[in-house]
Amino acid sequence: MVKFRLSLVVSALVSVLPLSSVNAHDGIERILVSGHQANLLGQSMSASEGVLGQPEIEIRPMLRTGELMELIPGMSATQHSGSGKANQYFLRGFNLDHGTDFATYVDGMPVNMRSHGHGQGYTDINFLIPEIIAQVTYQKGTYYGDVGDFSGAGSVGFSTQMTRRDGLASVTVGEDNYRRTLITDSINSGSRNATLYAFEYQTYDGPWSDIDEDADKLNGVLKHSIRLDDGVLTLGAMGYHNEWNSADQIPARAVQSGLIDELGSIDPTLGGKTHRYSLNAIYTTADYALSAYAIDYGLSLFSNFTYYLDDPVNGDQFEQVDDRMIYGASGSWHINNNVTVGFDTRYDDIGEVGLYKSEARERLGAVRSDRVDEWSFGSYVTHDYQWTGRLRSSVSLRYDYFDFDVASRLNQNIYDVALTENNGKESDALWSLKGSLNYLLKDDMEIYLSAGQGFHSNDARGTVTRIDPNSGDDVAPVDPLVRALGYEVGMRWRPNSQFNSSVALWALEQDSELLFVGDAGNTEASRPSFRHGIELAAYYNVNDNLSFDLEYAYTDAEFDDALPDTYIPGAVEDILQVGATQRFGDNWLSTLRVRYIGERPLTEDNSVRSESSTVVNFLLAKQWANWSAQVQVLNLLDSNDHDIDYYYASRLQGEPAAGVDDLHYHVMEPRTVRFEVSYTF
Repeated sequence: MVKFRLSLVVSALVSVLPLSSVNAHDGIERILVSGHQANLLGQSMSASEGVLGQPEIEIRPMLRTGELMELIPGMSATQHSGSGKANQYFLRGFNLDHGTDFATYVDGMPVNMRSHGHGQGYTDINFLIPEIIAQVTYQKGTYYGDVGDFSGAGSVGFSTQMTRRDGLASVTVGEDNYRRTLITDSINSGSRNATLYAFEYQTYDGPWSDIDEDADKLNGVLKHSIRLDDGVLTLGAMGYHNEWNSADQIPARAVQSGLIDELGSIDPTLGGKTHRYSLNAIYTTADYALSAYAIDYGLSLFSNFTYYLDDPVNGDQFEQVDDRMIYGASGSWHINNNVTVGFDTRYDDIGEVGLYKSEARERLGAVRSDRVDEWSFGSYVTHDYQWTGRLRSSVSLRYDYFDFDVASRLNQNIYDVALTENNGKESDALWSLKGSLNYLLKDDMEIYLSAGQGFHSNDARGTVTRIDPNSGDDVAPVDPLVRALGYEVGMRWRPNSQFNSSVALWALEQDSELLFVGDAGNTEASRPSFRHGIELAAYYNVNDNLSFDLEYAYTDAEFDDALPDTYIPGAVEDILQVGATQRFGDNWLSTLRVRYIGERPLTEDNSVRSESSTVVNFLLAKQWANWSAQVQVLNLLDSNDHDIDYYYASRLQGEPAAGVDDLHYHVMEPRTVRFEVSYTF
């Protein structure tokens, strides 16, 4: 994790920090050049990693901040709830359910929430401001020694800018009361100090027929960078607050019967509020990097997926609560040209993680409410070696230790279940071996062979739970850490500065997809799984004015045991993204992007499948001296395909007590137009 962070920090420093010219003899060296056309031959460890920057972000039309994740080839981000909730992410056959097996960092701080009220690894990136992102560095697979927890599918790091050449103020307006204002600039004090600030405010009502989403989001960033003789010290503060109403997924039969339309709701009282405040410090030199952070996080989320199945009188609405402080630190040292050692530690001081029965956002009683202390420590050593002018290798050995302490805040719940018996302490540790062998076939082509062990932690409550808080039945605790083994062979080909491409054949074995189910308040053990697939990416700049990109991912995912019905529900088989950008004379620019998500099984026997979905987005922009304007047409063809599909039992009023198995879905938001005016100063 730390080497990964160091690459982010150093590359961001070099690319955006004009505190006098920064070069090798100043003690900082450029690690990677960002962009689809960056030459990663001889630098990357696999064909499944890359670095992007602001040029790719500013030409991409986006409906939601979470779609920043779609900068990662093969990943798709959708939504089944309101604007303030973390997105659903799909990558390498995972329905990541907000981030379980994909590690995410911002300026070295983890985003994934362990033992979270809604789901393990919950990843909400709504606190990011796209305009101040300097670089996006992604690594797919389990082959990187600096990444520990949540590393099955891969990882991504967002680094924000430290300074700007120009200040920026923008106003965006759109349909359904979409309003956004942004101001960002930096103040440079001589050649050694810089202070960057950014503030964003956004409101949105959404297109829903029976609710106003009433999303109200406020973001703020303040960073101060100090150039020292041997490195750079950065002090940062971020603040994020959001409140919203939700239009969750709906049952198909309710639409077919005319009870609601596709933009309607069964329970119109859903929604939530969340906050994330953080402080961090990063000190980097040519030889080492140190960082520390503190995060104050909270969430209150009201949902209702089954309506009247469990409680025919009050309904099945529930509130998920999370209130915590997170403290962490990390460091890495380049011992010499070949050896890097590093560590990371994290402590989650969770004052409450809970699940409550509710009606119209009023609590009826607690199903479960716990205090959790969770601490982890990881360390690694990486050895890089250049065997010949064309052959190089990288081997990492990593050690991770986790400690869990769970104490119920209740003597019993509303179902008269004694929850103090679910108190307890647990710990676990594991070693992970990772490596790659890379050979430069010729100056414009390199092949990669990569393999590695990864893991994800399970919810701390699941490691000590012995009584199901819903039924009172005895249950077995789950393993604290779940092993994954990944391997791939890949190739990069960059015949010239105009064309860049990569291909990867990969596979991933997972011992068990054991997760704490926040929606139910208990732990469910899934089966071992096996995934394999192919990923293709190609980027072609026809000339300085016209460029194309294509990214395609195919995955075959199945349970890997002797039981029948081997399909993994929600495992997307095909993801395709295609884009074209044209620059015209007189500073005009247009971008057209198409995203296709293929069919996927919704049941283990594959008897029910989702349909495919396609969305087309368009951007047209014009630049003057200090002014610019753009229009985004999102869902250009006004598709009513589904953003997300599930298949399970629910009950509407008047239906049989056992409920009805049905498709539940969240439709794409209809075509919407947004207009933005910006001024640089």
